[in-house]
Amino acid sequence: MNLEIARFNMVEQQIRPWNVFDEKVLKLLQTIKREDFVEEQYRNLALSDIELVLPGEQKMLFPRIEARLLQELELNKKDKVLEIGTGSGYVTALLAKLTDFVYSIEINDINKQFAINNLMKAGIKNVSILEADGIHGLENKAPFDKIFVGGSLPEINNELKHQLKVGGKLVAIVGDAPIMHAVVVTKVSETEFNETKLFETSVERLISTSTSTFIF
Repeated sequence: MNLEIARFNMVEQQIRPWNVFDEKVLKLLQTIKREDFVEEQYRNLALSDIELVLPGEQKMLFPRIEARLLQELELNKKDKVLEIGTGSGYVTALLAKLTDFVYSIEINDINKQFAINNLMKAGIKNVSILEADGIHGLENKAPFDKIFVGGSLPEINNELKHQLKVGGKLVAIVGDAPIMHAVVVTKVSETEFNETKLFETSVERLISTSTSTFIF
C-alpha cells in the first residue's frame, strides 16, 4: 500500500470536503504520520475514514473529525492547551506542533503508555501526559487558551468552561447517541460563554475514573 497516496486522499477526499480549509492544519496532516500512532496491524488502515481501536480498547476519532475540531480551535503558537483523552497521542502531536505547550490527560494506563511511546518516537517534547480523570480538567494548570475533548460528554460542565482564559475556545462532542453534536465554546467574559453547534456525529463516551500521574 502506498501510504503517501493514501495520505493525500485522506486530506483531499475525507478532510477538505468537511469544510477544513486551514492550510496550517492541512499541511500538518501531511507531515505528522498518522500510521505511526496506531498498532502495527492497523497501519494500512490509519488513513482510512474509520474509527481505529486503541490498545486500551477505546477508539480514535475519524480523521475528518479530528481535523475539523482542530481547525475550529483556531490554534496559534502562543497557546497553552488542555487535551482530554490522549488516546494514541496523534491529536496530541498535532496540537503540540501548532501551539506552545499541551497538557494531555488520559485515564487508561495502556493508552497512556502507548501515547507516550508514540510521542517520544515522533520527537514531540512540548507535552505533559497525565493519567487522571479528565472530566474535571486540570485546575492547577489553568487557565488554558484552548481545550480539546477527545470523547463525547452528556454536556460540558462548568468546571471545564471556567478553566478557559477569556477569549479561549473549547471543542467537544456532546449529547446522547445516536445523535450528538460537535460544538465550539468561546469564553466571552468571566461569566459568559457562547456555544456554536458545528455538525452532527456520534462517538464513544469519555471514560471517567481516578488514577495516578505521569509527566514527561
